[in-house]
Amino acid sequence: MVRTSKPPLRRPLSIPNATGIMLSVVAIALAIAFAWFSNAGQISRIFAQLNLLQQTPPMWLEAPMVAGHYLIFPTVALFLFALAITRISPQPKPWSRTIVITVLLILVGRYVLWRSASTLNFDDALNGLSSTVLFVMEMLGLLVSIIQLVLLLRVRDRHNQADQMQLAVMDKTFLPSVTVFIPTYDEPEFILRRTIIGCQAMDYPNKIIYLLDDTRRPAIKKLAETLGCEYLTRPNNDHAKAGNLNHAIAYTQSDLIASFDADFVPTRNFLLRTVGFFQDPTVALVQTPQSFYNPDPIARNLGLEDILTPEEEVFYRQIQPMRDGVGSVVCSGTSFVTRRSALEGAGGFVTDSLSEDYFTAVRLASEGHKIIYLDEKLSAGLAAENITAHAIQRLRWARGTLQSFFIETNPLTIPGLKFIQRLGHLEGILHWFTSLSRIIFLIAPLFYAFGIIPIRSTPEELIYFFLPYYFVQITVFAWLNHHSRSAILSDVYSLVLAFPLAITVVQALLSPFGTGFKVTPKGTSSHSFRFNWNLAWPLILMFVLTAFSIWLNLGACLAQGNWALESSPYAASHLRGLGIGWIWSLYNLMMIGAALLVLLDVPRPNPYDWFDLRRVVRLQIGERIWWGTTTTISEIGATITLTQRGLPQLAPHETRPVQLSINEDLISLRGILTAVSNDGEFPCVTVQFQNVTLPETRKLVELLYCRPGQWKRWNTPGEIQSLWILVKTLFRPRVLTGDVRIKAMTVAKS
Repeated sequence: MVRTSKPPLRRPLSIPNATGIMLSVVAIALAIAFAWFSNAGQISRIFAQLNLLQQTPPMWLEAPMVAGHYLIFPTVALFLFALAITRISPQPKPWSRTIVITVLLILVGRYVLWRSASTLNFDDALNGLSSTVLFVMEMLGLLVSIIQLVLLLRVRDRHNQADQMQLAVMDKTFLPSVTVFIPTYDEPEFILRRTIIGCQAMDYPNKIIYLLDDTRRPAIKKLAETLGCEYLTRPNNDHAKAGNLNHAIAYTQSDLIASFDADFVPTRNFLLRTVGFFQDPTVALVQTPQSFYNPDPIARNLGLEDILTPEEEVFYRQIQPMRDGVGSVVCSGTSFVTRRSALEGAGGFVTDSLSEDYFTAVRLASEGHKIIYLDEKLSAGLAAENITAHAIQRLRWARGTLQSFFIETNPLTIPGLKFIQRLGHLEGILHWFTSLSRIIFLIAPLFYAFGIIPIRSTPEELIYFFLPYYFVQITVFAWLNHHSRSAILSDVYSLVLAFPLAITVVQALLSPFGTGFKVTPKGTSSHSFRFNWNLAWPLILMFVLTAFSIWLNLGACLAQGNWALESSPYAASHLRGLGIGWIWSLYNLMMIGAALLVLLDVPRPNPYDWFDLRRVVRLQIGERIWWGTTTTISEIGATITLTQRGLPQLAPHETRPVQLSINEDLISLRGILTAVSNDGEFPCVTVQFQNVTLPETRKLVELLYCRPGQWKRWNTPGEIQSLWILVKTLFRPRVLTGDVRIKAMTVAKS
């Protein structure tokens, strides 16, 4: 029996430090604001001087005195340049990525100088406060973007390395023993069955599978025995998933440990592609991306399952390869392989955070080990099945990451990491704070309706300083993230949970360990539309306020007219602000509308997923033989398009016994014919499988989930197409179309 060589990590006694720093900063800011509002002499004089500096910026921060069509020339030229680069190099290469990032860094630096030295409004305390808060939040978002751009200069791709490393595994010259852990809490039996079968089907002889049941269910123990899988429990549930894994480590002795969440099924070549990396003795963990065989709730609720890429695609296509280049890969908690000796040397999985996977990788890296990322889809699991589950998962991730400020395994302070590694982790931590920025961006345009101008600028300045950066950034946004998300759709995704995430960020800093581990529900079903009012009410309030502000802004614009430009500098500034305000509000209104549609969960009456998979089948109905091709197939049935006519009609509620054979995969199944349709060119029948034996179940699961290369990627729509899709969705939402059928997820066609 092997036990971890270090005791579990404990929370340090210095927990209040981060909270104290945050409260001190907030207290100082509030004190300055109070003094300003109270017209304290020294504070008011300081801000009056700052206001004068903002109104008289250096000449090089002023727009040139030329006609508008000449002023927009830099924007057009840079836009065409960025477009040309993306066409010459459709996929980012080191040279093209370097050029684009250099241009972006120059433009964002130019924009930040202009915003900080020319656009802040300190006319009075109210304008100054709104202008300062908006500026700080915008700079926070830009800081995250700048860090990302710097890190993107060192992206790493390990496909060729995996090809070389795999050879030693395939010819069995490198064949370390592997223990596969499947931790489970309350997942349904049918989900665990497919995961166990998938793990057993991996092409690797020297492995053993352990089901780690933290709910100690007799039915799950029987399932493990039936499938020939080791079953392990523990007397308590201390430290949730991390505690479950650490308990299992003590009862196993393999060289390597692979781990899959209860709903993740590996492809047959998972170990072949990952184990070879451990020929390098410094490699401690190999992470692969998470794929999903069902659409995420955002795409599903919008009716865009076959159009929108899964939400996690940005992280696994762009962020993880970027982090691999600087040695700050994140362990995702599933679909990874780790070296036992390194894990034991680090004290096992970190137990003092909700994100045990993230901090375990940090501790391994701090001790000099390599954490690497292989960007190949070698497994697939269930995405959150409704927006509530989606929220539970994201809020847990946010709180778990922010607990880094309060534990020993803080990637920003733990000894052993290089500066560039800490920078990679800083980007991930700051990402959660951008939810605060997103809320401020919703609120800021409302100020214009009440005469508060948070950004003071002329149209010429916007054209000259803002548009070049904006158009280049939006042109290359999807290109840099390998077409996993457009900028417009990213805005919708970020807005859906902006308010609960912002609250979680504040709560995590004030009470980091106040919430326990909440498991994401899986294997659920629903038969009606459900609207999440808890998540929706802040967005509904913002929708009403934004619509009201647009009405006030437009009314003010019509009332003031052109005379305001000549009456006084303040009136001219106010009118220019109104123009910015109502355009900004219109954009926010569209984004909020889309976010509210996301919060309406559509029915999901069947917990099983159906796949668009083509296989030639032989059907025997009675004495007659029919041939056809599957259009969709699942673990419980199939729809088949026949290649001949004349199929007998079924009476209502009538069924007929069927023998179905898929010769290509050596599968023979019994079932019943439940539906016949003659609407198309050829008849289509639906078969429900019955009395499926264990060997047949294994073949069916391997066909549906375990084929190497079956989990495909597709590209997100471009910016203009994304905008058009969003507009169509707003005016024709899924709840009005009646299209609530379960769409099959396209995984492969062979």
